[in-house]
Amino acid sequence: MRRSDLGELHYIAHIDNVPSILAQGILCYERAQALSHVSVAMPEIQERRAKRAVPSGLPLHKYANLYICARNPMLYKRRDMHLDLTVFRVSTDVLDLPGVIIADGNASSDYTAFWPSPAGLERVPGDLVFAEYWTDQNPIEYFRKKRTKCAEVLVPGVVEPRFITGAYVSCQESKRRFRATGAHLPVTINARLFFRG
Repeated sequence: MRRSDLGELHYIAHIDNVPSILAQGILCYERAQALSHVSVAMPEIQERRAKRAVPSGLPLHKYANLYICARNPMLYKRRDMHLDLTVFRVSTDVLDLPGVIIADGNASSDYTAFWPSPAGLERVPGDLVFAEYWTDQNPIEYFRKKRTKCAEVLVPGVVEPRFITGAYVSCQESKRRFRATGAHLPVTINARLFFRG
């Protein structure tokens, strides 16, 4: 993947967390635990992440994790919650921050490799990350595609609010709920992103 292929990064969040995120930024798991918030994370994945660290880097829970493409297995698992969810649009300028890491798949996977940003983007197969689906009749290929679809950008500590450029929601109702938080970000309805069309 070339950097020019990447228009933005994504962060999946519960709409109730919008005011906190816009005030304090997208926090790493460790920092977020000190705040009252609604988690959309899968507990079994967080247990795996708690045991993983970036080689020569930090434990995963000390990074704020952004997806290269939020239309992935994580959001698919949460598709029935679409009215409660938003996907923040994050500037690719975060790729140039100190200590940022590119994960060429889901960072909790034993098969994922980690690379310094931004050069590490070249190690990410963009055709798989941006593919419409990750299904495959071959179980090994299915696992590889599913893992790669969740490629991540790991930012130490926090993604500051200044890097958040907008948000996606699934429908008019979720847009209304987003607006009710008082946020003044540009909001775009994108049903396809949320597996609604």
